[in-house]
Amino acid sequence: MPDPSSATSKQKILLVEDEEMLSTMYKTKFEKEGLNITVASDGEAGIVAAQAETYDIVLVDIIMPKLDGFAVLKKLRELPQYKTTPILMLTNLGQEEDIAKGKQLGATDYLVKANFTPSQVLEKIKLLPPSAQ
Repeated sequence: MPDPSSATSKQKILLVEDEEMLSTMYKTKFEKEGLNITVASDGEAGIVAAQAETYDIVLVDIIMPKLDGFAVLKKLRELPQYKTTPILMLTNLGQEEDIAKGKQLGATDYLVKANFTPSQVLEKIKLLPPSAQ
């Protein structure tokens, strides 16, 4: 049986998060685990980064400047290289209607930041199937 940590070690992750403290915390944790992580500080930067390079997993905050996470999710799902890529909403918006909207727009999963530590988010990522590129 292959070691699941080796599967994640080569994965490229895009984190679209405007709160610097959080993005630094996630970046540090993921890099310690051998993941290659790129951080975009707003929705527009996230789209630009996603178009410049193809990522294996995308984590998107919802409340951000320029473009909110729902708009980022919608735009990413319109790009051929992100049709099947796991895209996780990582946000503090935990209302049922927000979760439903995220799922409707194609989110693979919806994680409320307050309920998950970076280690728990990392565990979720490790459980994701590889994207069908």
